[in-house]
Amino acid sequence: MNDSGIDLSSGQCEACRVGAPTVSDQERDELSIQIPEWQIVRRKDIQRLERAYKFANFVDALAFTNRVGALAEEQGHHPDLLTEWGRVTVTWWSHKIKGLHKNDFIMAAKTDRLYSC
Repeated sequence: MNDSGIDLSSGQCEACRVGAPTVSDQERDELSIQIPEWQIVRRKDIQRLERAYKFANFVDALAFTNRVGALAEEQGHHPDLLTEWGRVTVTWWSHKIKGLHKNDFIMAAKTDRLYSC
């Protein structure tokens, strides 16, 4: 849980509109505590959350990709997904604001929960 006592994996994505603020450095640091395996990467000058998950084979990796896709549809927030033999890389960011929003941290935590099931 973060300082506000909220479990990110139980959160729900909220509609993110163009012009909504990205998370502050302090918010990013506080939220990151709940998703320690995720890295903040910068591509095309946009901060993103990224994590690679390992699997025993392609079938398991593909099944996980499909579960993440179903979660993304349910929440209305969609990641980049790279599925390879034994590995799935998931990248979250908010396209409308070209950066990180609390939704991205919620979805990262939900993705971790899917992986642990």
